[in-house]
Amino acid sequence: MREGFEAQSGVVEAEFRLSPRTARTLLACLLFNAQFLPTATAQVTNDDIVRRRVLRAGETVTSNTTDCTVQWNCVDEKLTGKCIEYHNDQWFEFTPPTSGRYYVNISGQQCRDTRGVQLVVLTGTPCEPATYRVLSCASLGNQDDVFVTLDSLQAGRPYLLDVDGYLKDFCQFSLQVSDKPHGLPAVAAPPLSSVPPTREKVVRLHWSLPDSLGTATHFRVLRREVAAFRATKRATLLVSRTTYGSNAQDFTWTDTLTAPGRYLYQVVAEAPNNAPALLLQQWYAYSRLMPTYEEQKRAAGERNSRSITHWERKQHRARLKRLSRK
Repeated sequence: MREGFEAQSGVVEAEFRLSPRTARTLLACLLFNAQFLPTATAQVTNDDIVRRRVLRAGETVTSNTTDCTVQWNCVDEKLTGKCIEYHNDQWFEFTPPTSGRYYVNISGQQCRDTRGVQLVVLTGTPCEPATYRVLSCASLGNQDDVFVTLDSLQAGRPYLLDVDGYLKDFCQFSLQVSDKPHGLPAVAAPPLSSVPPTREKVVRLHWSLPDSLGTATHFRVLRREVAAFRATKRATLLVSRTTYGSNAQDFTWTDTLTAPGRYLYQVVAEAPNNAPALLLQQWYAYSRLMPTYEEQKRAAGERNSRSITHWERKQHRARLKRLSRK
């Protein structure tokens, strides 16, 4: 019986034995598919406000919002209005060593969606919303490197930072509180729905340089398609000078689009020893299907002209017919 079983086992093993070439092909397929499988990420400990992560000035930490949960007794959406809806938040704490201006720098976002993270900075007793006072609330809506400015922080006073994935977005990110900004100012973009589509592919940007930014040396022009994760730099322009040596006030730049889409343009002024300043945020909707306003107006004029001409010809024929009867 045992010999028969071994013989049968040998037959089974032989049937499932792979050739070296087949084995290498199968292994390559498994390795290729493995790189696209989601990796398990443990819930961060500072998901609990009691275990909030303490930040030192200038220290950069990396975290993620995956599988975080909301402690509803520790937040109050009435304080932040439409700025934020809590889904998967986590907590940090920062105590300034000296009083003054600080920047919360958010960088290195890697998210499932395009929305990125949201940030609320507040004072008060942890998990006692009645004592909270919101200092800043920012919903990024993208994965650019950005900074949030915090003015007049007091030395020795703890501040709470609550980071949440925008509309349940799962994000890995780096966070830093520093006296130096990094990235772009975190300013909400204008509503996209207010921008009518156009078939004009040439985009003309116009902006002014205020006197308060007289030390600016150059501008960065950025562009992001609505579905893109991050903005890309399109141009760097030097601040031009007048014949009297002062800065020119008005500037313009032209871009030519190669594909239809909805694009957000940003112009950032940069100066030594100063935080970058956002001078322009403007959506542009380029479509090859929708006629422009001028084209619609011209087409309407042509239709009216044809109608008038048709009516005049009809009246002329009727008049000739009456004359022929006399």
